[in-house]
Amino acid sequence: MSTEWGIWRARGAYDLGRMSSGHVFRRSADPGLPVAVRAEGSTIWDADGRPYLDAAGGAVVVGIGHGRAEIARVMAEQAGRLAYAHGTAFTNEPLERYAAALAPRLPVRDPASYPVAGGSEAMETALKLARAYHVARGQPERWIVIARWGSYHGNTLGALDLSGRKPLRRPYEAWLGRFRHVSAAYPYRAGEPRANALGDAAELADELEQMIEAAGPETVAAFVAEPIVGAALGAVEPPSGYWPAIAEVCRRHGVLLVADEVMTGFGRTGAWFALDQWGVKADIVVAAKGATSGYWPLGLVAASGAVRDATLEGGGFVHGFTYSHHAVGAAVAGEVLRILDDEGLVEAARVKGERLLGLLRDRIGGHPAVGEIRGRGLLVGVELVADREHREAFPRTERVVEAGVREAKARGVLLYSGTGMADGTNGDAIVLGPPFVITDAELERAASIVADALEAVVPAGSRV
Repeated sequence: MSTEWGIWRARGAYDLGRMSSGHVFRRSADPGLPVAVRAEGSTIWDADGRPYLDAAGGAVVVGIGHGRAEIARVMAEQAGRLAYAHGTAFTNEPLERYAAALAPRLPVRDPASYPVAGGSEAMETALKLARAYHVARGQPERWIVIARWGSYHGNTLGALDLSGRKPLRRPYEAWLGRFRHVSAAYPYRAGEPRANALGDAAELADELEQMIEAAGPETVAAFVAEPIVGAALGAVEPPSGYWPAIAEVCRRHGVLLVADEVMTGFGRTGAWFALDQWGVKADIVVAAKGATSGYWPLGLVAASGAVRDATLEGGGFVHGFTYSHHAVGAAVAGEVLRILDDEGLVEAARVKGERLLGLLRDRIGGHPAVGEIRGRGLLVGVELVADREHREAFPRTERVVEAGVREAKARGVLLYSGTGMADGTNGDAIVLGPPFVITDAELERAASIVADALEAVVPAGSRV
């Protein structure tokens, strides 16, 4: 124990149940956050010994479950051999082994992986790679990147500018504006002017093509989208036929297709990657979260062989981060990949996701405040509405989803949330993304607590 820590405890400043040194700039404004001290499987315990069923997987991160001793062992063994060697001076064995093992699972032809320290870094890397690729091919006029409204691609300025999640953009609008956006692929709110959404695959593909042609196809570098939208819309799948149509538009105009699989990758939707479910290959895939299941901060960009080769042959990729290509991160990611494979957890996510959807539809499908229950695999969303018939959102001032998440936590279940999907300000969705090792009893408990929390916040009788 350090001297400072001992003095702090002796002065009574240390309360394990409600730790607050005053020196941590927290993500939450809640002054009474419990202290997490242990986790195993789908459960986290706080310092008072209270368990919480992690039905959100943190921020839809944890796939293989908490408390895996084999991950800790691999991490320690690798750190004991080699913790850090700069990526410009060395490669390392766990990284080479991991990239080779991951390659056959990626929805990219002849993929080359560029690992970094998280999803936002990975998206910044993908954007710069798309630009570098076109410059290397003698097309420096290609700089425009198109994304969608109702999307989320990260919190660094470039990734945030790309994102179409208006509540997160709003405080920083003065610094944003270089990227362009087409409609969200959001069937539930298709045609609602304030939702910036369409629900027909042909309409969405045509809109993208029109934007490319209006800009001048020779100026467009890439189109970026989530195969299934995560928290920005609440687990929204695109309409049937969307991804093949979008891929065709991009290829016809020489525009790189960039798939943001940060939340959907590594089994979350019941396939290794969500794009697999439509048989579509991207030029660049961005991943993170489930790659290390929360055990290590790691993201990665997987570029097609064509993108890699053209970029390197054209002068190289002027880019890099201090902690990219990290040996310990690669060792952890490799062990997570092995566990997913050996334990059949990708298929488990598919089967358990269907079970969770069924449980939720049974328990809350008829509630008048539930607009839609949707999702794929263990990425499930429940959109909440004030008026089910007219799909009217609750006013943001009521903070309905925050109240629901708080009620569930008080009952020992952790949920995730999304806001602003109805019009950029209003709109509430509960998001569930539990570990793939969640048991059936835990799935039943999660669904029951969602129902109890919803009834506590929005009693069914009050909406009739």
